[in-house]
Amino acid sequence: MKISLRRIAKSYGGQCVFRSLDFNVEFEHTLALVGPSGGGKSTLLRLLAGLELPDSGEIRIDGDLIPSDESGLRAHRQKLGVVFQAYNLFPHLTALQNIRLPLEQVHRLSAQEADSRAKQFLARFQLLNHAGKQPAQLSGGQRQRVAIARALAVDPTFLLLDEPTSALDPEMTAEVLDVIAELRTSEKPIILVTHEIGFARHTADLVALVADGGIPECSPATEFFDQPQHATTRRFLQRVLKY
Repeated sequence: MKISLRRIAKSYGGQCVFRSLDFNVEFEHTLALVGPSGGGKSTLLRLLAGLELPDSGEIRIDGDLIPSDESGLRAHRQKLGVVFQAYNLFPHLTALQNIRLPLEQVHRLSAQEADSRAKQFLARFQLLNHAGKQPAQLSGGQRQRVAIARALAVDPTFLLLDEPTSALDPEMTAEVLDVIAELRTSEKPIILVTHEIGFARHTADLVALVADGGIPECSPATEFFDQPQHATTRRFLQRVLKY
């Protein structure tokens, strides 16, 4: 998978996140985005998803320009699977219905096809026995697995995961990270925003530091953690690995 960002600028209410970001990367399975809070990781993910538009510049994914018109953006978003830290499940729908809804309403599958595919993915993530439960009746780890199942059920070109474990306790975090690790070798390319440094180190092909309005370093995981080349990366790792 290839990603190319050229002169990306993005601000919110006068607060500059990116001033003129250039970034080109190619990876096979997993790109992990790490960095300090407020450094722009989630903004970058939302730009790649077409959920936000840059103020200027262009983004290409596998050579295709992310469009700026609404119809083009809808088509782009339909090709992606996105999982947020807060699950974003509909609270009044069951786990099965949460997966079925985009299959029927966005991807225009028949009710029978959507039901069959939703159950297939619930079974894959050991959730079929919970198909009739609403999100409030599920644990945090189960809710996040439903969200991942929903993202995969639409057969996306690639997956975008935004801090998928930040709202979970350690046991549930391990449960969800195990699921993501399994996806690494068997599924679509993954772009993952994470604060789980150990997971990024052992699972990602490439790790990119997003900080200070830029991406000062992007390298294979072993090199990134064992031989960081940029002073900003070294300072970041000293802080997060101190304890």
